[in-house]
Amino acid sequence: MTNTKQDFHLSEISLEAARQIGGEAATMVAVNGLNSGKPNNLLPFSLFLKAVEQAPVAISITDKKANILYINDAFTTVTGYKASEILGVNESKLSDKCTPRQVYYDLWHTISRKQIWHGQLVNRKKQGQRYLADLTIAPMLDEFGAISHYIGMHRDVTQAYYAEQQVANQKQLIESVLNASPVAMAVLDEDRKVVLDNQVYKMLITELGHDEPALFFLEALARENDGFWDVAKARGGFANHELRLEGAARRGVRWFSLAGNWFVEHDACADNFFVKQAREYLLLTVNDITQQRRQQESLQIEALRALLAEEEHLRSIRETLLGAMHQISQPLNQINAAIQIMAQRNDAKNQALHDLLNQVRLHGDETLETLQRCVPEIPESAVTPMNLNQLLHEVMLLNSTKFLANGVVVDWLPNSVLPPVLGSANKLRMLFKQLLDNSVTALNRAGSTERVIKITTGFDADWVKVSIADTGPGIPLQQHAKVFEPFFTTQSRGGVQAGMGLVMAKEIVNQHGGMIAINPHYTSGCCFDLSFPVRPRNVSAVNGYE
Repeated sequence: MTNTKQDFHLSEISLEAARQIGGEAATMVAVNGLNSGKPNNLLPFSLFLKAVEQAPVAISITDKKANILYINDAFTTVTGYKASEILGVNESKLSDKCTPRQVYYDLWHTISRKQIWHGQLVNRKKQGQRYLADLTIAPMLDEFGAISHYIGMHRDVTQAYYAEQQVANQKQLIESVLNASPVAMAVLDEDRKVVLDNQVYKMLITELGHDEPALFFLEALARENDGFWDVAKARGGFANHELRLEGAARRGVRWFSLAGNWFVEHDACADNFFVKQAREYLLLTVNDITQQRRQQESLQIEALRALLAEEEHLRSIRETLLGAMHQISQPLNQINAAIQIMAQRNDAKNQALHDLLNQVRLHGDETLETLQRCVPEIPESAVTPMNLNQLLHEVMLLNSTKFLANGVVVDWLPNSVLPPVLGSANKLRMLFKQLLDNSVTALNRAGSTERVIKITTGFDADWVKVSIADTGPGIPLQQHAKVFEPFFTTQSRGGVQAGMGLVMAKEIVNQHGGMIAINPHYTSGCCFDLSFPVRPRNVSAVNGYE
């Protein structure tokens, strides 16, 4: 009889445990079966007892003082304590000092008010190992609504917590590495939206004045190279692609080395648990290499200075000889005309003069041939994609001493990024140097107090445009076409070299498929407008992975 009462009492406790686990519907089924005195036809009462005993969650039932009255098999699996070792012992047996007192205070304060408490405690197993318990404790009420028992359910979440912390630590480590990196980094999703960046990247936003520098850089890459994205994706990314940026936040010229790598992240949404969905991201790194490029540029300028001096010397010799040939050709043409007239008249009396003129003509032709053989050839340089901003910048550095000596102020207004043009670097440098030298000469001749040379660059879909203007005396409209003719000069002094500079400039522009003209609407001096065709996009592979 006693055993029957004890079993019934434990059954009632288990029934309440079943209610805590199964909810109101399960309780009603169990109560109906209990009240009727016979097993329920749908769900036998014993099923609820087995549900508690075989639940994969550690379940314990205590009295109001937390003394353990019941445990299931999962409790033994988690804690190591068997029923014979733990029944009648207080739940504090499992507690570890690592758990702050405030947590226990909140626990008892909650369940004493007939509310369910859920949280984490650091417990200790029978063997002494600490583990993290994810615990839920609910009060069990009697028929009068008073607390009679407590049911606790907990799981060992130590491994899950460890994995979660590892992920958090890895995230923090990645963020720390990103922010500590001297290289700007940004991660863009498939919609070109920046989803992650570092502190250096945020500084670029302020320095460059662009809301998203990543988009600015990527657009510049795509503009310079046709099919950039297809090629880069096919090869998994791109690296060491340099971009020159003019006038960035008043810090002058800046150079950036760009690299990008695509990676795939699987969607963690529950909808895609069985059918994997992946999103593609681009990790873009932007390395400011301005300091290195400036050091290289200073060395390069000295080498260019020597190279240009040698080329100028060759061109000076060439122009001198061509000028001399031009001077000799004029009287020779007159002698040839006189010989032809005398031959037509068949004047025997002037035969001696005719023979003399023939000898002069022969000697003149020999002289012209000799001079022609002495004209030096300008060595050809390779035709490559060129950045006209960079070439103009180099020429200005080469002429900086001349500008300072003549009190000339250069107003440099380049477009921040230009598409490349195909050309010869040496020839284009000579072209721009010639035009700048002409401007300095014009300013000196004018004697004006305002001594400014304004250089601007820009582009449209098909042309890169350069404008070089000065505040000199200008060139009369009727002479705009003549200045490009050989040996024509607007200067009062003559000389065999006069009038060949703009001829050379027009020749170089023509060789590059461009156009040069004097702007007829510019009234503050003289303005040369130059246009060069944008490099055909299929000429070469994308820089950085060709």
